[in-house]
Amino acid sequence: MNLGKLKKLLANYPDYRWDQVKRAVFQELITSWEEATALPVDLRTELAEEASLGINAKEVVSLQDETRKAVIKLEDGSEVETVLMPHKTRNTVCVSTQVGCSLNCKFCMTGKMGLVRNLEYWEMIVQALFFAREIGKIDNIVFMGMGEPFLNYEEFVCAAEFFNDEKTFNIGARNISVSTVGVVEGIKKLADADLQINLAVSLHAPTNELRSSLIPVNRKYPLEELFEAIDYYLEQTNRKVMFEYILLKDINDSKNDARRLANLMKGRLHFVNLINYNPTGEFQASSEEKKESFKKILENEGVKVGERQSFGEDIKGACGQLGKN
Repeated sequence: MNLGKLKKLLANYPDYRWDQVKRAVFQELITSWEEATALPVDLRTELAEEASLGINAKEVVSLQDETRKAVIKLEDGSEVETVLMPHKTRNTVCVSTQVGCSLNCKFCMTGKMGLVRNLEYWEMIVQALFFAREIGKIDNIVFMGMGEPFLNYEEFVCAAEFFNDEKTFNIGARNISVSTVGVVEGIKKLADADLQINLAVSLHAPTNELRSSLIPVNRKYPLEELFEAIDYYLEQTNRKVMFEYILLKDINDSKNDARRLANLMKGRLHFVNLINYNPTGEFQASSEEKKESFKKILENEGVKVGERQSFGEDIKGACGQLGKN
């Protein structure tokens, strides 16, 4: 399915035809143009010949928590992974923005692939559409899959706006989140953009030395510059920033690490999300005892902190596991 091609085919038709197509494809969730009965027969025939609605995907389902991971094959043969995380009251799709990633974070399988290419916005849309056809309504979108969204900024923004469109998925902006390892230019752009989506920052270490060893791009965007950009974001938006912190055994989970992290968080509109390490071959997860001690120190320092539930570890669909396994 090529949404870009579809829109071009409709360029010579009245605008309302595009609205009808969006309603049929993204709300009625048709899989054949014959089902788009609001369109004239000749247009349906043209679309069937020129704009397939098919999505080439392989899917696996977790036996532990019913998480679904789909590997979608794109037109050029590249493959991208996306994950559906089912909650009791909502369904969240984790969307990828790149095939592979250039940043090589040491705890992430995607980084081991290197960057193959950026995705076009419609290739991000297709990821959510695949799951919507299976389960119906998608409630939340998180741009936290393969790749760094802010290194594909314009396409990511187009996708976010499309998900938010009341004529497509109609997902509220506050139910859309984007995660970055700290690309400063992207944070500032988002601060100035007319978007109400949520920002998450993959922090994972409280010092430059440690963070650079885990996230090499920290050498380009050290903590001082990163937090300067975050402060600018807060000034412009007054929206809370979530910090993601993977706990790695004997690497970043000491009491001193917790105290340093608390100092970074003080006086800001921040929230820390502690994440269990999902096996990618290089590290080990912190013990429950260490995790609780780390969390307690943050709480005692007045830092708002929570724990992110892990989904799909058994199908290599959890945080850090997407890519060539």
